[in-house]
Amino acid sequence: MDLIEAIRKRKSIRKFKPDPVPRAVLREILGIASRAPSAMNTQPWEFIVIAGEVLERVRRANLEKLHAGQALQPEHLVIGWPQDSVYRRRQVELGMALFRLMDIPRNDPVKRMQWLERGFRYFDAPAAIILAADRMLGTGEPLLDLGAVMQTLCLAALDYGLGTCIEDQGVMYPDVIREQTGIPAQKRLIIAIAIGYPEEDFPANRIESLREPVDDITTWYGFDGIEG
Repeated sequence: MDLIEAIRKRKSIRKFKPDPVPRAVLREILGIASRAPSAMNTQPWEFIVIAGEVLERVRRANLEKLHAGQALQPEHLVIGWPQDSVYRRRQVELGMALFRLMDIPRNDPVKRMQWLERGFRYFDAPAAIILAADRMLGTGEPLLDLGAVMQTLCLAALDYGLGTCIEDQGVMYPDVIREQTGIPAQKRLIIAIAIGYPEEDFPANRIESLREPVDDITTWYGFDGIEG
């Protein structure tokens, strides 16, 4: 797939077909993603790839903790958008659009919980990729590099007919992942990426979130007299 087309086409996929993704395909995608820009070539990223019965056990344990009301324990910086800000407005607008497509009334706690569960189940993807970083790097230092490798991974996946959803619910109970994989506590779990073949007919998969016009978010200097 052409790079520009991939950038324009990429979107969050929130339901996947059950078809497994071959390990060899995932390995190729990770190899491509590893070519992402990295400050001074530090490459502060690590990948944890989960599928099969291990992923099923993670899903079940996540839901058990969620329904038991156990406090979330994220190891990454959780973003809280300021109320009455444009950032919060964009977030709310996306949520409302998704709920309309999924026929989830605002005052229906059962359907809202069912929707929340999907993120903790990695949207039923056949595989999940966890991005991790060594704790010696602190909480902020590797984030720009991790963002670059995350974006590159999601774009590369499109060339293999795969969809992705970047989501933090999958790492909100990091001890679950450690119990099922043996990943040491020295590795900070930053973000999850659900990956698989998109279920095209799923309503929420039709949504394409809007972006602000470039002229509304760009300030130009020194271009007086320069055409084009």
